[in-house]
Amino acid sequence: MTPTLQVFLIVSAALFSIGLLAALSRRHAIFILIGIEMMLTAANLNFIAFWRFSPPAQQPVGVMIAIFSIAIAAAEAAVGLAMVIAVYRHYRTTNVDQLDQLKG
Repeated sequence: MTPTLQVFLIVSAALFSIGLLAALSRRHAIFILIGIEMMLTAANLNFIAFWRFSPPAQQPVGVMIAIFSIAIAAAEAAVGLAMVIAVYRHYRTTNVDQLDQLKG
C-alpha cells in the first residue's frame, strides 16, 4: 500500500491537534514548548507532503521551507528554554499560572 496525500494530511492534522491541545491545556512551560514544536512538525509534514505529491517538474521548495522551519524551531527552542531556566531560577517554578508578577 502506498501512502497518499490524504494519509499525510490526516497524520499532520492529528499531530497539529495534539500539539495544540498540549500547548493550551498544560500549565508547565516545558510542555507548552513541546506542544509548539509538535505544531511546527505538523506544518513541516504538510510542506513535504504537498511537495511530494505535486507535479514532478517542481523544484524542492517544500523541502527548503521545511529545512528553514526546522532551523527556526531550533532557535525558538533554545530561546524558549533559556527563558524557562531564567524564570525557574527566579520563581522556582515552571507553572505559568503562578507567573503573575512579570512586569513589562
